[in-house]
Amino acid sequence: MSIRKVAILGSTGSVGTQALEVIRAFPELLEVSVLTAASNAEALIAQAIEFKPKAVAITDERCFEQVKLALNSLGITVYTSEAGLVEVVQYDEIDVVLNAIVGAAGLRPTIEAIQKKRDIALANKETLVVAGALMMDMVKKYDVKMLPVDSEHSAIFQCLVGEQANPIEKVILTASGGPFRGKKRSFLEKVTKKEALKHPNWVMGAKITIDSASLMNKGLEVIEAKWLFDLSVDQVEVVVHPQSVIHSMVQFQDGSIKAQMGLPDMKLPIQNALTYPYRQQNSFERFDFLKYPSLTFEPADTGTFRNLDLAYQALREGGDRPCVLNAANEVAVDAFLHDQLSFLGMSDLIEATMCQLNVVKEPNLDDLIEIDRESRIMARDLINKNKR
Repeated sequence: MSIRKVAILGSTGSVGTQALEVIRAFPELLEVSVLTAASNAEALIAQAIEFKPKAVAITDERCFEQVKLALNSLGITVYTSEAGLVEVVQYDEIDVVLNAIVGAAGLRPTIEAIQKKRDIALANKETLVVAGALMMDMVKKYDVKMLPVDSEHSAIFQCLVGEQANPIEKVILTASGGPFRGKKRSFLEKVTKKEALKHPNWVMGAKITIDSASLMNKGLEVIEAKWLFDLSVDQVEVVVHPQSVIHSMVQFQDGSIKAQMGLPDMKLPIQNALTYPYRQQNSFERFDFLKYPSLTFEPADTGTFRNLDLAYQALREGGDRPCVLNAANEVAVDAFLHDQLSFLGMSDLIEATMCQLNVVKEPNLDDLIEIDRESRIMARDLINKNKR
């Protein structure tokens, strides 16, 4: 394997920092070309000093001068604003773009990277939720690889290696169930953000952690799986697996099931995406069956955790519905984290936003960008209306 030059979008977040751990472990195989962050200037500066990329971007323009001044002597070009994210992925010294940005903000740089024929290591599931059909058409047009980083989709991807001639009957996404597994609506009515941010198995950023607690993260993963693996809605199943050891499974037309297993650690799927198709030896902690004598499974409670059901509904309705779902959810999570909305109120807001906006059956990219904007406005208006 020749050295690969990597752009990490969202390098100061959970996935981004773990990606840098992987790169530290393989200095002879992986090299950092670009780093970007939203507003964590101090962390971005420290990463840039260590890895010496060609360029960095800080989305928050208020941090631009601080980053530029700190890196000026190193000859690292500094960009800012969302336009800066688009500019940095155009650098020639990039082989693969790891998109670990949270939310729909990851869409435009992914498009630009594909058009520049960069392979994509995708941790930004919203790219496919918002514009799955368009993204996968572009992947085929520009002949690039879309390599999943989410542990569930990485698991499916690994299970499908060598199975090109064998049709999939269904894929089974596993969910931990989050911190409120087994709880009923009466309990969830009083849930605080502090409680919701305590995930039992994974260490993630605030937005993804709340999505996991509400099962929206699994709903977004259902939509992502549909597009990544060219499946119908009914070919994507979700089961709750509290131990988070089986990351997902594929069932083939003969009834055989393949599962990918491992510790709940993002470094392995990140490594798999960055070094594919090779499996490199590493020193990461190994899974021990004797420490997990019992692996259990149960159905997802979509009656209590309605976000998963709303995601399936959006996927069945098609068109712009997943885009509306995602935009409303981003507003809902932000409102919950700022004590403007209850935990159960997030589902109510998402459903209300989807009901308020008419369905657009075949949106193009410009349509989706406008629909995303309108959905956020509608969701915020509904929050403000309920305050009165």
